[in-house]
Amino acid sequence: MSPQPPLADRIAALTAALEPQVIAWRRDLHQHPELGNREFRTAAIVADHLRALGFDEVRTGVAHTGVVGLLKGGLPGGADGGVVALRADMDALPVTEEVDLPFASRARAVWNGEEVGVMHACGHDCHVAILMGVASILASLRADIPGCIKFLFQPAEEMPPEGEEGGAALMIKEGVLESPTPSAIFGLHVTSRQPAGVIGYRPGPTMASSDKLRITVQGKQTHGAAPWLGVDPIVTSAQIVLGLQTIVSRTLDLNREPAVVTIGAIKGGVRENIIPDSVEMRGTIRSFDEGMRDAIHERVTQLAEGIAAGSRATCKVCITKNYPVTRNDPVLTEQMVPTLTRVASTGPRPMGIEVVPKATGAEDFSFFQRLIPGLFFFVGVTPPEIEPSKAYSNHSPRFVVDERGLEVGVRALANLAVDYLASKAG
Repeated sequence: MSPQPPLADRIAALTAALEPQVIAWRRDLHQHPELGNREFRTAAIVADHLRALGFDEVRTGVAHTGVVGLLKGGLPGGADGGVVALRADMDALPVTEEVDLPFASRARAVWNGEEVGVMHACGHDCHVAILMGVASILASLRADIPGCIKFLFQPAEEMPPEGEEGGAALMIKEGVLESPTPSAIFGLHVTSRQPAGVIGYRPGPTMASSDKLRITVQGKQTHGAAPWLGVDPIVTSAQIVLGLQTIVSRTLDLNREPAVVTIGAIKGGVRENIIPDSVEMRGTIRSFDEGMRDAIHERVTQLAEGIAAGSRATCKVCITKNYPVTRNDPVLTEQMVPTLTRVASTGPRPMGIEVVPKATGAEDFSFFQRLIPGLFFFVGVTPPEIEPSKAYSNHSPRFVVDERGLEVGVRALANLAVDYLASKAG
């Protein structure tokens, strides 16, 4: 009898056989997207799949709609039990799809009181399908796997509806990193910034922290023909917007890390000849260093309040911390890069691996990384005939996925899990 092939070879063969099913799952999920904390159909599909595979534990209703599955390997897992976690996010975005596909979304829903189109414009349908594929493969190999693997299917990565908790933070609060506790976690994100199948990673700070900014300027309403009789919050707000641009360009040491302060919405006034009482501005703050993050918050408040006072207005600044910096553990990353390199250089369509620049997008995978070492990486899904810089980006209504990248994601997560557990088993 010939010896069993190495697990990497068996994973590759199983992935090739499963690829059509992974694509079918992805297309079904794409056609039936669901918003954060409302992923009922998606969660049911995932839970049924894990139960059918004979998972040792399947927990549903975590953080509203999350699913957690535990797969116990058939080999000892080392002194600490050898537990690793794999995560996929399930939610779609309030975006109306503009891509002409036979499985395009026509879904509608209510988001924060407004009826919206719903689309998997960020690729979370791919993430769910990939992790379902990984579950199938590792379940079939469980006799030869040491330790345990936790599968986290997470709701509301794109933020829960206003007034609700959700996402990774709520999953952690409800105990997903306990009983048993993983010693590492891996996650991926498909991206239009790389050709299909290319794996991208970087050690250390990888994606930015994300904070909501709301500034309300209170003036005194008056006739537009007599501005001296009131206090103009529109002019004051304009000065604040311009002043905010100097925080990054003139007060931060950009040799350390980049940062962004953006105002994305300004609301005030009802007609052309009335100076309104107040103006509200909303924006976002992005950074890659927690000390710089706090410094930006302080300077935004000081600058806005100072400009308002100098204009005889008042100002209220509200900054809400959303997601921390997505920081790949340097030791874990160095340990697992050989696995990613092997995956990227093999398979039916080897495409390679690269160290990618920091991304000013944010990820709530960062909450898991605050508690255990984590590695978050990227898999390209842009067709090879399209230059990635010209491809429609994630979150665009015209975001398109080259599904040849899915099998790379399956092999990457499956190999990371078994290689990591093998290293713990010693």
